[in-house]
Parts: sequence; structure tokens; C-alpha cells
Amino acid sequence: MAKLEYTFKNDTLFKMLFVKNPDLLKRLVAELLGVQYCSIGKFAITNPEMPPEAIGDKFCRLGINMTVDGQRVDLEIQVRDESDFPERTLFHWAREYSTSLGEGDSYIELPQVVIISIVAFRIFACREYHSEFQALEVTRHILLTDRMSLQYYELPKLPGKVSADNALELWLKLFDADTEEELRQIEELEVPVMQQAIGAYRSVTAEEEFRTLERMRSDARRNEASALANARREAVEETNAKWQGVVKEKDAKWQGVVKEKDTALAKNQAALAEKDAEIARLRAMLGENK
Repeated sequence: MAKLEYTFKNDTLFKMLFVKNPDLLKRLVAELLGVQYCSIGKFAITNPEMPPEAIGDKFCRLGINMTVDGQRVDLEIQVRDESDFPERTLFHWAREYSTSLGEGDSYIELPQVVIISIVAFRIFACREYHSEFQALEVTRHILLTDRMSLQYYELPKLPGKVSADNALELWLKLFDADTEEELRQIEELEVPVMQQAIGAYRSVTAEEEFRTLERMRSDARRNEASALANARREAVEETNAKWQGVVKEKDAKWQGVVKEKDTALAKNQAALAEKDAEIARLRAMLGENK
């Protein structure tokens, strides 16, 4: 099976494809949010720009921020398991929520902020591929507020086969596809929106603009990997240096204690030798007096 040169999980492709095709994004978001496409009124991408300096930033995240009928919705693709991903998405939500209040606005006007993450790895110990987290009371499960929603779609948990009638799973299968055969299998279902999405994919990946940005992004990923590797190495070296310092300090203290003990032992042995000599002298004197 021929591997795809670029997959829908590629963040540069993801951002460019949906910015260029906002109606496709709207259809995808409708499925991810579980609402009817035709029910969405106001829909806008709030960060459509892809400046080269941002693409080249080794720690830049290419998510898509939107407003959907008053909600703030952020959609992101994550390929690598960085172990702290739930904490990072919670931080992302907190930042989006805290910056959404305009000057002079009341707290009741804060919008619902939804963070949607499509991930290429497992996060939770459950069979379901979709998980949503909100702020609930821990025993009675009463909703504190509807302003928080953290949603995760775990691609490895998708079923092997999906129906042409299940639009959500078709979208997720598209993101999970790694080979030309998998794309063809989706195309052969003859679902118009899927054919449109795959056509947009082929169009964008053929553009020189995309390939230029992706080269920059690829360099940024390598720089990020190198920076993280260097940071880990420096952390290990610093830890080893501190540990060696502790060992040397403990060793020095122990050697001091041993030296003190040896000195005390030598003094005791000298005192015993003097006592033995004194006893021997007394015994000699007693022998002479007999």
C-alpha cells in the first residue's frame, strides 16, 4: 500500500485546507459538536493567517480558532503523545476563556469555550473514541457551568469499518488515513462531502505554497525535537552533576566521621597499651618482691 506523502493529520495541511475551504470546516465542526450543519448560523475562522514566521516557530501550534454561534471553538490535531496533553488542553482552555471577556463586560457574558482535540494516540482507559469533559460536582455530577468543554477524539479507537451513513466516523477515518488505498476506500463510498474533502486535499498538497510552508514546518519540527532532546540531555546532566555533588559531600562527611572514629580508636588503643604496660610493670615489681 502506497503511503501518503502528507496525511490529514499534518498540521500545515490541516490549517491550509480548512482555511481555504471554510464550508468543509463548518461541516466537520457540526459533526464534532453533534449539531446539524444547517442549524449553524454565524460561523467564522478567527485565525486564518499562516505567516511564515509563525510556521517556522519550532513551538508554534497550528490549530484553528472559530466562533460558532457565539461559542469559541478551537480545533487542533495532535500526532505525538507528550504525556501532558490533557493538562496542556486545560491550560489552552483557561487562556481562551480568560481572554474572551471584553472591557466593561460582565462575567455572565463569557462565551462557552470548546477545545476539540483530534489525537493519533490513546489517552483514556475506555473503549469510546470520543470523550467530553466539563466542570461537574464530583459526587452529584451537577454541572457547574456550561462554559467549559474539553473534547477528545482518539483515532486509534475507531472501528475497523465505518458506514457511509456515519458522517462523524467518516471524517475521523479521513484524518486516520495513512495510505492511498484508505483514501480510495472512503472515496468509493460516494459520500459527496468526503469526495469534496479528498479533492481539496489533493488540490492543496499540489500547491507550491503548501510545499514551501511544509518544508519550513518540517524544519521547525526537527528544531523542536532537537531543542527538546537538548533540554532533556541538559536536565540529565544537571541532575547527574547535583547527584555527584551530593555523593561527594556525603562521602566527605563519611570520611570525616571515619577519620574521627579512627583517631578515637587509635587513642583508645594507645591508652590500652599504656594500661597493659603499667600492668606488666606492676606484675614485674610483684615478682621481684617475692
